[in-house]
Amino acid sequence: MIKKPPEILRIACLHVAPIPGDLAHNQRLVETGLTVAARFKADWVLTPELCTCGYAFAERIGTDWIAPQPDAWMRKIQRISARFGLVVFLSHPERDPQDGRCYNAVSVFDHRGICIGKHRKISVIPGSESWATPGVNAVPLPTVPLKAGVLICADAYPDTWANRLKTQGAQLLVSPAAWGPGLYGPNGEWEQRTCETGLPLVVCNRTGKDVHLDFTDAESAVIKMGERLLSFTSPRSTVLIFDWDLIGQRPVSPAYQRIPL
Repeated sequence: MIKKPPEILRIACLHVAPIPGDLAHNQRLVETGLTVAARFKADWVLTPELCTCGYAFAERIGTDWIAPQPDAWMRKIQRISARFGLVVFLSHPERDPQDGRCYNAVSVFDHRGICIGKHRKISVIPGSESWATPGVNAVPLPTVPLKAGVLICADAYPDTWANRLKTQGAQLLVSPAAWGPGLYGPNGEWEQRTCETGLPLVVCNRTGKDVHLDFTDAESAVIKMGERLLSFTSPRSTVLIFDWDLIGQRPVSPAYQRIPL
């Protein structure tokens, strides 16, 4: 990629296939994805929902291992963020140090590796996410150059949280997802949220098979005013990179640059 002008925000989405319960493998996958994103001069890096443990991890390894954050590995990611000047949206489970409850969360690190905020998933799924306590609010994060609002997967299903983020000053919606097609797959919700709010939405989905669910055909996408401007599926882990025109509010190219992992 050639050097980008200042009005361009380069975003990398780690469209990866985490293995449920294999923490070491998934952590290496994220680290490799961050290194690739840095090599292609990304500004922001997005990860899919629960990329560090897989969606149905609790059936394999339980929840006793979930720790308050940042733990040693997350501090490593903060150092990588600072080393390469990346803004990182890292999706992970965490335990509240005060009450011991567990949450499905996204922590956001700025280009210095400093955590500037987090979002805890509000619309947790009964049964498959019984380990997680619902979050209670959604607020924009002070990411540069745009304030980002985070919607973890099903948080984008109702209009409540996207609209709340909009009214609080979000300029772009980001959705780390583990949402594959099928009976309960996405059915226009992403498009509806962009039409209602007028905000573009970047969905970083995952691929691969989990314990019960097949995400092989799950889509990562960039959507604006009900239109999918970019869309991608793949059976293998891939880093997706695109340039976002901050002035025109559109991707510069009609397709992602794709780097297989």
